[in-house]
Amino acid sequence: MNEITDSALRSVTVTRTTKETDICATLSLDGTGISSIRSGVVFFDHMLTNFSRHSGFDLAIECKGDLDVDDHHSVEDIAIVLGKAIADALGDKRGIQRYGWSIIPMDEALARCAVDLGGRSYCVFNATFKRAVIQGFSTEMVKHFFVSLSESMKANIHLSILDGENTHHKIEALFKAFAYAMKAAVAVTGSGIASTKGKL
Repeated sequence: MNEITDSALRSVTVTRTTKETDICATLSLDGTGISSIRSGVVFFDHMLTNFSRHSGFDLAIECKGDLDVDDHHSVEDIAIVLGKAIADALGDKRGIQRYGWSIIPMDEALARCAVDLGGRSYCVFNATFKRAVIQGFSTEMVKHFFVSLSESMKANIHLSILDGENTHHKIEALFKAFAYAMKAAVAVTGSGIASTKGKL
């Protein structure tokens, strides 16, 4: 993967090319929620657009993937690239709050998310979906996206659906809960490192 980082603005561009996908992502943690998402998977675009809007991160993603095979490679590789972009934009993480959490309702659905940007990857995911596919997006890829993202950005991500029936509402609530948790976690609230180790 190649990246160009502006640490002063906490912004980065990351590119990744494999035999399965060709991805370019540009991220600014201190944006206004402006996005341009073209993954080739309609519902996934909608989820990433929601993530950008509610986190306040400016995000542009262009992906050319082997969608004739499946959506798996595109979703997974976007998670890898987005996770690296977030990690690179955070730099040494000096001054950030580190932890973030949120509970988000969407009609009958209720989602909870907690994150720790402490440098260790772990994902706990508790949600089930009645529909297998929404507009080309395999719902089994929701968990896989967040697992891959946690590994790439070296963060703990805990996600749960506390209530809900509608698959669309449940998935969207999860992405929005993650967005608000991340918005809090990356906020600059001090000048030091939020760890007794002195390093994140």
